[in-house]
Amino acid sequence: MNYRTLFVLVLIILALTACAAGSEDELTANIWLLTDLGGTAPLPDTSVTAEFDEEGRVSGNAGCNNYSTSYTVDGDQISYGEVVASTMMMCPDPVMAQEALYLEALDNTTTYEIVDDELNLMDANGDTLARFEAISQGLEGTSWDVIAYNNGKEAVVSVIIGTEITANFGEDNTLTGNASCNDYTASYETEDDNITIVVGALIRKYCETPEGVMEQEQGYLAALETAATYKIEGMTLQMRTADGATVANFNRAVSP
Repeated sequence: MNYRTLFVLVLIILALTACAAGSEDELTANIWLLTDLGGTAPLPDTSVTAEFDEEGRVSGNAGCNNYSTSYTVDGDQISYGEVVASTMMMCPDPVMAQEALYLEALDNTTTYEIVDDELNLMDANGDTLARFEAISQGLEGTSWDVIAYNNGKEAVVSVIIGTEITANFGEDNTLTGNASCNDYTASYETEDDNITIVVGALIRKYCETPEGVMEQEQGYLAALETAATYKIEGMTLQMRTADGATVANFNRAVSP
């Protein structure tokens, strides 16, 4: 073997090592949303997630219950410890079956790969068990469902059953959505974790049902304009006032 060939081999080995290290960095840099489980898309209205930290823990939601466990990485090899459920909820049978399949897939995973913004978990035969996409942790280009808001009466209340409040943050600093009866448009500006929202004029229609829906709409829109800070943690978004009071809590909207 001549020196030129040896030099090329060394460069290849270094490149492969760098790629492996980069993959591990990407593993912990992102929060991952399941898009395929054993060749099947996740059930509608479920979100299965995985977040890997630098201390060797992975946690997320398995579709019904939150979970956490340890993990170890060696090159493209990955293994998990015993999964611990932090919640013990019971969901409809199809959701529970999907959750069991997901946790089984983690248990059978031996290798992983990250290509662009996609994470694949594979078994010992190289078959893909689960596929994920990276979730943006920025605000621009994301959509959310409101689960609770400050009603202006020193109380944070849940959204009325049978109604929906949405928030879509455009990349053009426009916030749009439905406030539970009417569509709305607002402008927003962010700097670090600070946010300013100005709600535009609405062409209002009146909704009679369910009871309290118009008061809810008015309360939510008024609360938006008091937002001073925001924080995204995986699948959740929280806004607060300058005094630290809760403005609204959101769950990330996941397309079926």
